[in-house]
Amino acid sequence: MKFLHPYFFLLLLLLPILARWYWQQQKQRHAAVTLPSLQGIAGMETLKAKLRRWLPIIRALGFVALVVALARPQLVLKEEKIKADGIDIMLSMDLSSSMLAQDFEPNRLEVSKKVAIEFVKGRPHDRIGLVVFAGEAFTQCPLTTDHRIVETFLEQLECGNLEDGTAIGMGLAGAVNRLKKSPAKSKVIILLTDGVNNVGYFKPLTAGELAKELGIKVYAIGVGTIGEALTPVSRLSDGSFFLDYAQVEIDEELLREIARMTGGQYFRAKNNQDLREVYKTIDLLEKTEIQVTTIKKYSEEFPRWALLGLLFLLAEFVLRQTWLRSLP
Repeated sequence: MKFLHPYFFLLLLLLPILARWYWQQQKQRHAAVTLPSLQGIAGMETLKAKLRRWLPIIRALGFVALVVALARPQLVLKEEKIKADGIDIMLSMDLSSSMLAQDFEPNRLEVSKKVAIEFVKGRPHDRIGLVVFAGEAFTQCPLTTDHRIVETFLEQLECGNLEDGTAIGMGLAGAVNRLKKSPAKSKVIILLTDGVNNVGYFKPLTAGELAKELGIKVYAIGVGTIGEALTPVSRLSDGSFFLDYAQVEIDEELLREIARMTGGQYFRAKNNQDLREVYKTIDLLEKTEIQVTTIKKYSEEFPRWALLGLLFLLAEFVLRQTWLRSLP
């Protein structure tokens, strides 16, 4: 609700003046009768006498309603049309057993999942998909605008469901395959790994060359501290992992080269905060163009207030001249 002529509300300052004038007029109009005692007529006030007291209030309400009508209230109906030139983004995440290393709190995988979910929530106009890899690669979720599904898949990621190893080339190739037929003007892969390519039949640089030919930009993230970390080194018979300190090895030269040839960037995340900052940087670098058209419609509300004011004044006049009429 907005008022086109709000200065008319200054007329409400007349109410106290009019109230005082009315009280003085009533005092002069009715003569005072002096009685030795009111005990004989106590409690004899009629219903009409009680209701007559409300007549000035009804008149005042009518005046207030007319002042609101003069201020010309308008109800603003706002409509927004959003045209977004979205970006297609594939997340390619490492699920090798080393992602359970505890140099991140509680481990690399849990932090990577949480930060990726935050990233997805901040991209409402983009199509996002998910490829996971270890010793093999698998498309967990194709490109979609239903981000709740992507978030659910991210939450459910676990190490150990795929053959162990680090097939960076296959993880990257799987993401490229999902983007090759994309009609989007901008196509991006966020490749996250904590190791060195050691398995798979698709070489990482070959996948990088393919991404370059298709106009796909790769942002590579190396996850892991500098030095040693408490990392799974073997798997026990019950399926759990045995952890021990081991040297953190990330093929940064490879990841940096893939990012360079595709026009992306390479980032190293050594802790939880680093990884959040990396995703924030990528979010800023890959902004979706959004065109917002705002249409404002106004609904004139002053006729209702004018009618309400007239009804109050009419009701006060009719009651004063008929049922609640008092003799001079």
